Amino acid sequence: MARSDNRPVVTLRSSAGTGRTYVTRKSRRNNPDRLVLRKFDAVLGEHVLFREER
Repeated sequence: MARSDNRPVVTLRSSAGTGRTYVTRKSRRNNPDRLVLRKFDAVLGEHVLFREER
């Protein structure tokens, strides 16, 4: 996949403090704010909020 400044790779870290992370891409043009997704945290065994870190 080609690298692009418009769709950078971002790291999502668990808000539960378990240290679990996800890596994804996002569009800076459509979503200039920090990304927040509800995803599964395998350490806790439940869905929690994952926030973009820079």
